[in-house]
Amino acid sequence: MSTTTKVQIDTKTFVRFWLVIIGFIAVGYFLYKASFGLSIIFAALFFALAISPLVKKLASIFKSKSRGLPIAVSYILVVGFIITFCSIVIPTVANESVKFFHNLPSMISTATEHVGFINDIGESLGIENLQSELTQIVTKFSNNMANNLGDTLTSSINSIASFFAVIILALVLAFFMLTEGPKILDRIYGYFGNGKNARRTQHVIGRLATTVSTYVSSAVTVALINSCFTAVSAFIICMIFHISPELALPFGLITGVFSLIPMFGSFIGGAIVALLLGFNALWAGVAFIIYTIIYLQIEANIISPKIQGKGMNLPALVVLSAVTIGVYAFGLPGAIISIPIAGCIKVLIEEYGSDLMDDGKINASNFKPTPEEKAESKRIAEFAKEEKIVVKK
Repeated sequence: MSTTTKVQIDTKTFVRFWLVIIGFIAVGYFLYKASFGLSIIFAALFFALAISPLVKKLASIFKSKSRGLPIAVSYILVVGFIITFCSIVIPTVANESVKFFHNLPSMISTATEHVGFINDIGESLGIENLQSELTQIVTKFSNNMANNLGDTLTSSINSIASFFAVIILALVLAFFMLTEGPKILDRIYGYFGNGKNARRTQHVIGRLATTVSTYVSSAVTVALINSCFTAVSAFIICMIFHISPELALPFGLITGVFSLIPMFGSFIGGAIVALLLGFNALWAGVAFIIYTIIYLQIEANIISPKIQGKGMNLPALVVLSAVTIGVYAFGLPGAIISIPIAGCIKVLIEEYGSDLMDDGKINASNFKPTPEEKAESKRIAEFAKEEKIVVKK
């Protein structure tokens, strides 16, 4: 005996179901189409949080209640560094690469002129004067590479211009976030009122911002130390091997910038500098590789623990996983922002994880604000009163 069950769905429920599906598809399509713009906004937010400690420091030095002057000075310092880096490093790398390709034939010829077995191998293969043939091939390859490098740089002008246009847009957005962001946050907090849940939300947002700014400031400090040590070491190596000592500054900037990349950045920067030194003198590159290995041990065991302390206290597995996901998702920028994002996730788990495990919903029953947070909540409440913000109960 078979039984059948008849399910009736009214038109209203059916329409709501499909409206929800269509809504999710529309939101997904919007995020996909606006992904580039959202990435610029996210980069601007990250930059604003990153330089906020510098803005606060300058505000305390200038003893200025207005944030305009500290923000302007911070921008001058940061943009000045970017311009200095591009104007010094890019021409240096291009010149050293072109010089290497021009000198490569003579280097190969000098290295093989006393090696007689090359022609013997050629004769056994039926090729006369194999050494001369190899020298001609290397010469042709070097000339082509040197010419192609110049053509590549010329053809990349449009891409470089587009890249700098995006950078300028992100800097402008970050400027408005720094100048108008605090007032916007105060207004939003004012609408939430002064309840315990509102104070906890404010506390969590503050922790998230502090996580990003603290990580970036400590990473920049370590990068500056790396840059200074590299410049001094490269200068000494250049003097020993009769290389232009003017290369020391660009090499220091290269390692400093690459060391901002977590895990492998310092080694990549050191390898690039060693390669550029090796273009001029092979043993100079070897000497710098030895220096890099020694310095990385000192940085990992002494410099980073002293400056960064326990940091976000993330396990090495989490750090490596975050960097891997960041690199494959967003490339080099993803590697830089992956660790702060992982730290923010850790903060959210610490703040809300226990509540969700206990009763399945977020509450503020165990939240105890600090005296500073109580004072900040009082200031926001006064701001809301002055602005006549109506709080919905």
